Amino acid sequence: MDEKLISRKKPTFPINEELYDYLSTYNRSIKIPIFYDDLLRFSGSVTVFDKYEKDTLWIRVYYPEFEQKEIDMSLKRMYNILHGDGSEEVLENLIVDEIDYCTFGNSKPFRVRVRNLLNDNYTYIYVKKADASRVYGLEFEHLLSPNSINFLIYKDTLIEEHVLGIPGDMFLEENLSGISKTEKQRLSKEFVKFNERSTLRLLGDMRAYNYVIVPTHDFDQVQYRIRAMDFDQQSYEGNLKVYRPQFFKDNYEFIKMVEQHLGKESVEQYKKEERSALAKRLKATGNRIRRLMECMKNDTISTKENVEMLKRDLIEYTHDKEFKDCKNMGEIIQVVFNFVVRNYESANTYIIR
Repeated sequence: MDEKLISRKKPTFPINEELYDYLSTYNRSIKIPIFYDDLLRFSGSVTVFDKYEKDTLWIRVYYPEFEQKEIDMSLKRMYNILHGDGSEEVLENLIVDEIDYCTFGNSKPFRVRVRNLLNDNYTYIYVKKADASRVYGLEFEHLLSPNSINFLIYKDTLIEEHVLGIPGDMFLEENLSGISKTEKQRLSKEFVKFNERSTLRLLGDMRAYNYVIVPTHDFDQVQYRIRAMDFDQQSYEGNLKVYRPQFFKDNYEFIKMVEQHLGKESVEQYKKEERSALAKRLKATGNRIRRLMECMKNDTISTKENVEMLKRDLIEYTHDKEFKDCKNMGEIIQVVFNFVVRNYESANTYIIR
């Protein structure tokens, strides 16, 4: 797919009052001790290279000495609010090792490495500019995928936890050739499900470096899960292919693997399984997903041109005329969800009640 179809300069959409009320209701909004703009006041930086001495497009930033201690303490407090109970007594056991700033992409996040001095374990948190479309993507991931995700928002600052796993591009380069045929079959199954899940949720730009592969050892075998770790392109673009990972050239090796290890019947079976899983989650989340969808239908997270283009693509792809009356991205994704639930219920009418 021509990647120029993806907007490099996607605008930031503010968190409106209705969405903020939703986030507050479900404990996603809480007062934090530092803002995104505070971290932009760095006084120096150095380039961060990977183990192969390649530029990672991240820079390690530094602050004036009189500000560094205050920033480090605020970041430790923020880490403890996200992962703990916010109490102060554990802060003396934490240290901020690194603060990195990404110069590539839309969100331009800060990545903060926090280490526990008692056992040397460390983890990352990400500090970003709050964006409504990204928040919807995070909530969909939490409610409608097999994965929970932890994030907080306060005013114009978004805090996200680190998503553990092997970045897809790194897995392709370093791991794929070394796994067994059986493992490739399992990974193929997961890629089909991930592709379907991204499409149904309108989560775009799932190129290999925007998701991770999570291997899990189960007795004498390895199972795989694919997790999105970037939600910048939730329900923004107008081209349907942007929401289908199978069309990105970065994912070609995964597509080839699926073709080699799964037949058409298996692919269709796994797609149906994923739609059924989504329908069950939609029904199980009840009022929460309904309230989130009301927020989204009353919000603006894309352009009129993109909405019209996506409607045309979806009508051509699904032959469902209900997309024709949609006025925004929220209404489009509501039609998708209604279609998934309706088909799941009609396929299960035989169940004895």
